[in-house]
Amino acid sequence: MTPVNRILVQQIMRDAILRCLPQSAPAQLNPAAEAIYNSPAAARIKDEMIRVGKKLWERQYVDGNGGNISYRLAQEYVICTPTMCSKGDLTPADLSLINMENARVCGERPHTSEVLLHLEIYKAVPQARAVIHCHPPHATAYAITGLLPPGNVIPEQEVFVGPLAITPYETPGTKKFAETVLPYAQKHNTILLGNHGIVCWADTLTHAEWLAEIVDTYCRTIMLAQSLSGPIKNIAADKIADLLEIKKRLGFPDCRFTEQESAPAEPFVAMADVCRAGEPSARGDGKERISQEQIDDLIAKMTDQVMALLSKAG
Repeated sequence: MTPVNRILVQQIMRDAILRCLPQSAPAQLNPAAEAIYNSPAAARIKDEMIRVGKKLWERQYVDGNGGNISYRLAQEYVICTPTMCSKGDLTPADLSLINMENARVCGERPHTSEVLLHLEIYKAVPQARAVIHCHPPHATAYAITGLLPPGNVIPEQEVFVGPLAITPYETPGTKKFAETVLPYAQKHNTILLGNHGIVCWADTLTHAEWLAEIVDTYCRTIMLAQSLSGPIKNIAADKIADLLEIKKRLGFPDCRFTEQESAPAEPFVAMADVCRAGEPSARGDGKERISQEQIDDLIAKMTDQVMALLSKAG
């Protein structure tokens, strides 16, 4: 019998459990949330999200149902992509509105479990409005080797992205996975996810997608340069200082900035303050929500049982 991959079993268990749990249904309808979800502003964001999803798929930054996209539409609400859906096939009806506690409040399809990663970034970085997670091959090649590409080589990388950070591996869709970005999110707008891919945040969905393009092109260019006979030449330190001045003016974060130099956290402008009036609980039915830790524990136990059964069968 062919050995069974534990990660595959774990993902099957996760998908099955998330489809069955009560919170996969929307919370009690909130008129304010519905108004936001169906507003002209939300329609524009949904259209942009669909365009960005197609760009990611066409550039082969996502495959199968991989990757996820979100936008923080208001202080309390995030629009995000669904689970088990190609980013090249998105429609407005596929997109859900969730709250900052990861409960779906509008939309028909269950949302991606990896939105926990996005929520951690939104909570840690007030100026983040859009988050994209994807698997561009050249950047992901660095992520699976645990290596970081050398810096101080190409101006665009230095200004728009800067030095990269890499997280330790954790199981996708879990709270532990989401929390791996917390040491880096405030000073890096693009992060390599160990053995997984990348995550980018920006002020718009299109700008977040640009970051994915910039970092993957940079990683590819470094790989090509390293295959040549000559050494890679670094930009001189004084010229890097010039680029960092440009970066400060543009408001991009960088781990080389001091706390005083870091981009200010702009106050979040809510799309409608009406959201706060009469806000229902996350579920809206008086029942206690199942925590992410309980879900993760259930998945781990079921995976252990399946692996034990399969080992006996083998």
